[in-house]
Amino acid sequence: MERRSFLRGAVVGTSAAAFGFTLWQGAASAAPAQPGSGPYGALGPADANGIQLPAGFTSRVIARSGQQVGSTSYTWHNAPDGGACYADGTGWIYVSNSEINPSGGASAVKFSSTGAITGAYRILSGTRQNCAGGKTPWNTWLSCEEVSLGYVYETDPYGVNAAVRRDAMGRFKHEAAAADPVRRVIYLTEDESNGCLYRFIPTTWGNLSSGTLQVLMAGTATSGSFSWANVPDPDGSPTATRSQVSGSKKFNGGEGCYYANDTVWFTTKGDNRLWQLNLTSNTYELAYDDSLVVGGSAPLTGVDNVTGSTSSDLFVAEDGGNMEICVITPNDVVAPFLRVGGQSGSEICGPAFSPDGRRLYFSSQRGTSGSSSGGITYEVTGPFRA
Repeated sequence: MERRSFLRGAVVGTSAAAFGFTLWQGAASAAPAQPGSGPYGALGPADANGIQLPAGFTSRVIARSGQQVGSTSYTWHNAPDGGACYADGTGWIYVSNSEINPSGGASAVKFSSTGAITGAYRILSGTRQNCAGGKTPWNTWLSCEEVSLGYVYETDPYGVNAAVRRDAMGRFKHEAAAADPVRRVIYLTEDESNGCLYRFIPTTWGNLSSGTLQVLMAGTATSGSFSWANVPDPDGSPTATRSQVSGSKKFNGGEGCYYANDTVWFTTKGDNRLWQLNLTSNTYELAYDDSLVVGGSAPLTGVDNVTGSTSSDLFVAEDGGNMEICVITPNDVVAPFLRVGGQSGSEICGPAFSPDGRRLYFSSQRGTSGSSSGGITYEVTGPFRA
């Protein structure tokens, strides 16, 4: 995924106005994009599910909290949050966390090759406030506890193997995880106002039972070089992991995290920013900052979970804002891809594409009720860019 940051030639050494123009118009080589439109065109009127989508796309409800999933006997969990998809023969599986405390955990829904729901089941129980997480290259789901001294649990999306707590990955207010198969590490975000970005280096790639937890080291600027330092006590007690290493870079509320082609993308909700780590050059920079958008309302607010598509587009879910999933193209166009109406007391979470890239899954954590028991999980199908 080769992608140019919005800051290159825009904010660094240039005015904020130039940055705002870049956000709205995209790179110089890209066709102009107007606010509210993007590579898929403008959003249409709300469908029967209250979702506005571009032309050619449709939505359906996959599951509702407290109700049986499809024709199965399994009851969907409350407060659905982070998610991921896994190939399963000719079909696939969508995994979803439950961000409630106590109980938490995670569930899975199985689909046939035609998209029909064929099963649903629990893959993790008895944990606390499982928010986001990440998919591993060996097809497990890392479910992260968003509580003080929270753990990471490695779970089996196929429901065969029992979940395992991965103590070596550190105890802190975990949010998301992203696996880097090139460097053989897992990146981890921390949802604290003075949180850090971590990486875990397993002793053996594919086995998370032991390894080294490190923290990102950098200055206070919004761009520059970075390095890594070992966290002396990953257990986080009595001293929090984010406070153990002097010079560790602080981020305001780490949220979603995604890796592709030597780049790590992660969001910070406290300041509504999307960051990128350029791993080949060991540099970091801002990729999006709504406070620097000029000439109109920011197209993306309340940044949260982030994922990528086969076309190298990024899809960023909003916690609040206009209840949108926004798309960021390789040409730096930022625009809404979908908008959920009538659910202002909720948040969008868990965006993930089916293995063939033709279906997008996500949840509204609290639905129309604004309560964790009102969560709704959706599927969007349509002509996604290849």
